[in-house]
Amino acid sequence: MREMNDFPKLLNAGADALIVCFSESISERDNQQVIALQQSLAESDLPIFDLVPAYSSLMVYYDVTRITEQPLREALQPYIADSQLTKGQEQGQLHTIDVYYGDEVGPDLTRVMERHELSQEEVVRQHTESPFRVYALGFAPGFAYMGTLPEPLVMPRLERPRERIPAGSVAIAEQQTSIYPLQSPGGWNIIGRTAQSLYQPQNGIISSLNVGDSVQFRAISKQQFVDSGGDLEGFDD
Repeated sequence: MREMNDFPKLLNAGADALIVCFSESISERDNQQVIALQQSLAESDLPIFDLVPAYSSLMVYYDVTRITEQPLREALQPYIADSQLTKGQEQGQLHTIDVYYGDEVGPDLTRVMERHELSQEEVVRQHTESPFRVYALGFAPGFAYMGTLPEPLVMPRLERPRERIPAGSVAIAEQQTSIYPLQSPGGWNIIGRTAQSLYQPQNGIISSLNVGDSVQFRAISKQQFVDSGGDLEGFDD
């Protein structure tokens, strides 16, 4: 008999949605299962009109005029079982993002250094050493939640979020890292900035990154950043 905390779980998420939850943690294996399930359901004939992947879960929106919750739960079971058999399906795209790490564009860089007793060079090395996986999209259009950070870079969110963070700001919070794709409020620690545009609605690109992709950050100089179109605009605080 299955225990109540066994995974995967199928949870009600409203009148027209179910959540398939593979775990309550962040792991590449669980995220691979999420993507495998998303792909198989997208190709199925089930009356599903939207699929929203996250770290370890998949939100399934369905047409209530064509199917009710219990029959859908039963129909989803073989797809869920098949997704658990995946052994690392096709990998997502690898993106290289050039970043200028400096106090002008990274107002929290010094705080990260002081908290972990690291030099700026070591903070940059830790952040650029290995690719980060895109686990989820959300908060703002094109905002990609990536992880997981090495322990020396793990930082709590800011106690008081900023009202304005420039587009392209590279940030860290807890075990995650991300890039603010457009100017917005935010409570993550800003350590650098990229001149690469990830949000281009005029070209039909809401997000250059997709769940399952990987991002390799690459450090560049201030001059390289400016030459590539980067803006050194500061922060209000």
